Amino acid sequence: MTLTDIFVSEVIGTALLILLGAGVVANVVLPKNKGFNAGWVVITFGWGLAVYAGVWAAWKSGAHLNPAVTFGIIANGQDNYVDGVPVNLTSTLVYLAGEMIGAFIGAVLAYLAYKKHFDDPDADSGSKLAVFSTGPAIRSHGWNVVTEALGTFVLVFVILQFGNSPHELGPLAVALLVVGIGMSLGGPTGYAINPARDLAPRIAHAILPIKGKGSSDWNYAWVPVVGPIIGGVLAGLLATAVA
Repeated sequence: MTLTDIFVSEVIGTALLILLGAGVVANVVLPKNKGFNAGWVVITFGWGLAVYAGVWAAWKSGAHLNPAVTFGIIANGQDNYVDGVPVNLTSTLVYLAGEMIGAFIGAVLAYLAYKKHFDDPDADSGSKLAVFSTGPAIRSHGWNVVTEALGTFVLVFVILQFGNSPHELGPLAVALLVVGIGMSLGGPTGYAINPARDLAPRIAHAILPIKGKGSSDWNYAWVPVVGPIIGGVLAGLLATAVA
């Protein structure tokens, strides 16, 4: 396993994650889609299945797909990300680069898949932004950080515990975990629980020539980055303490 293998694996897995995750949001919130107004349950299951696909695609690298998972592993004190790839600055930067670039590519692909719906004058700017990034139901940055930290804590802590529990569910276990987090903790912020999932697509939203797209809401953009990192690190530390 080389660092190039790690990078390619994370790019492909994260791109698929965002393509399918942003895609289900587009299907539900952009007018004239066949899934328009299908609701929150469809979105949460769509994101869970997006994770399922991404994890299978990125199995070679351990399928982080999420900087919060990467930081959680560091905080957990593990020596290697996967066999032959030690936890150090260089390998960490490769993981983070793969996650961010993959998320950006996935967002662009989702835009292309729904291009005519983004061009539709009946689609408002808020719905267009929602395809790419999260936003709070009630804007309170401090409490929004708490929500994102809690959701990510659950994600990373349980993922780390998977390694201590014999099971044969594989990626399905992570997919169901993401569905559960979305159902239980996703309402206040839209549950980014992944800095790359929010930041890279938000950058794509800012760059892409989307008609009538409006603001990319950079005032809020730090919340789904800081909250998940805090949650991931705390999860890694607790997993170490209870091991």
